[in-house]
Amino acid sequence: MKDGKSNIAIFDTFKTRRNKFTGEAKRQRGIIAHLATEQSPELRTRTSIAHAIAEQHGILWQNIYSGIFRDLDEVLIPAGVVKEGGRLPLRRGPKALQLEGVPFYELTDTGLLVASSIEELGDKRMGLLKSYVSSLPANDSQCKAMKDGLLLLIDRAPSFVTKVINEYIYAYSTGLISSIAPLETKKLRSVIAKEIAVEKELVEAFVAFSGDQKDLARNFFKVMT
Repeated sequence: MKDGKSNIAIFDTFKTRRNKFTGEAKRQRGIIAHLATEQSPELRTRTSIAHAIAEQHGILWQNIYSGIFRDLDEVLIPAGVVKEGGRLPLRRGPKALQLEGVPFYELTDTGLLVASSIEELGDKRMGLLKSYVSSLPANDSQCKAMKDGLLLLIDRAPSFVTKVINEYIYAYSTGLISSIAPLETKKLRSVIAKEIAVEKELVEAFVAFSGDQKDLARNFFKVMT
């Protein structure tokens, strides 16, 4: 179990409005999405992140800066989602700050996985996930089956993969598992085995169907969807 203080809040919703993210969830999702797409270090400082998120929501960046600061320093960095990528020199301000520089941030491997569960990234989500999965080693037959299967399903059944990854990240965000990276067969199975039981039953049944039965199943889904 993780320390509750560093649990990320990207799935947190209001108790009375389950379909509405909390302010903290929106900020953290915004930070992760911004770092997943922005390449320039100058645009990955706390101030730049605050400006970008404020512009998206039509608010003053000063109103959310303290929240951004807190989300980074007290949640996302301790949770291993974000890390300091380096420091940029300051040309103005106190001498000590000029020497120390301003930190900019980047996603860790864990952060890249978390980013793949954020709808705000649109089609880029699957690209991030595919890049991450492609980099995984295939040290044994189970690892290879997981890696090759995910890469196939990312292309052919992205909605299903989204469900799998969301369940995995949700388990991490609520402290049910202590880490998500590297992505490992045993850890992923411990989270999603029950969640994909219906899909497993359907696939196993379809594989065993005769040709006519497969046509019946296809027609059923065509009519129902």
